[in-house]
Amino acid sequence: MEITGGGRLEVRITSADVGKRVSVRYVTDSAEPGEKFTDAVGVLTSWDAGVLLITRKSGESVRIAESALAAGKVVPAAPARRRGPSATFAELARATARAWQPVESEALGEWTLRAAFHEVPPEGRPGGAVAGRRVGFTRRANSALPLGDPGMPVAEALTHVRAWYAARKLPPYVQAATGAEGTQELLCAALDRHGWRREVSAEVRIAALAPIGDLDADVSAVRLSRTVDEAWLRRYQRFEEASPAVRSVLSSGPSVWFASVAGTGEVPAAIGRCVVDGRWAGFMAVEVDPDQRRRGLATSVMTALARQALDEGASAAWLQVEADNDGARALYDGMGFAAHHHYHHYRWAEA
Repeated sequence: MEITGGGRLEVRITSADVGKRVSVRYVTDSAEPGEKFTDAVGVLTSWDAGVLLITRKSGESVRIAESALAAGKVVPAAPARRRGPSATFAELARATARAWQPVESEALGEWTLRAAFHEVPPEGRPGGAVAGRRVGFTRRANSALPLGDPGMPVAEALTHVRAWYAARKLPPYVQAATGAEGTQELLCAALDRHGWRREVSAEVRIAALAPIGDLDADVSAVRLSRTVDEAWLRRYQRFEEASPAVRSVLSSGPSVWFASVAGTGEVPAAIGRCVVDGRWAGFMAVEVDPDQRRRGLATSVMTALARQALDEGASAAWLQVEADNDGARALYDGMGFAAHHHYHHYRWAEA
């Protein structure tokens, strides 16, 4: 906080600082017992009608009355954690997108509209989906990816996004990121203002690849393949959706590998997927039979895939993990993965 020579706190931010990273102290009823102030650090995403909106790294928004401010200042961007490789948000966002490609896409300026869906058959499907309905395979493959200027005001672009997905009978989603240099806190605030609501969030993590390939793991039972087969799909959590669109998305990417460890029947005990793309190796769909967990199978799968990626010249790794997946987070912590940024899927509230 800024403190004057007399020891008083001082507010040194104005509405002209919207878009900058700030640290503020403010009066609130939610402060800890015996304390008067609460602190917030994040991007100042708006300052309208006497209310500040600050977006934290996680994507959480904090609304603060201007009258409650006790101190505030602009602060530099948080230094990148160097447990792993350096990476810009734009580079990493494009690499993750190339690893999970839609069946259909269309450019809107520098935004990309993406779709990958299938029709629910007349008999329906597990999970209770209505027969005849279109189902999108993952939000990542069925959302607008806004990595630049849409070529029109954001409000108009969002109207176009809604119409594009409506024409395909799909709910409109926009994927946006927070928490790193160059991420999209201002866009997230605009989505909120225009009636879009954050539905799910995840963390993008990165690590050096060589230490993963060097892990002391038994890879002798791990089978690698260029193609996804029926056995692999039986272990995959979305097996009931294994339509041509699903197979297309899973098989997309510059250099795709599927890993599996045989189980006692026709379903593998563990599976994984890796996409090698230049210096990056992206890990996805690492799944283990619940009855076979804590035997190191996930580590074996990732180590085998990492060694293949190293052979192809990759040096850095990335993966995505949801905030509530404690088991996966602990595994990836042990492999050296560190958070790079968060991404969020916003859905049009009236869809």
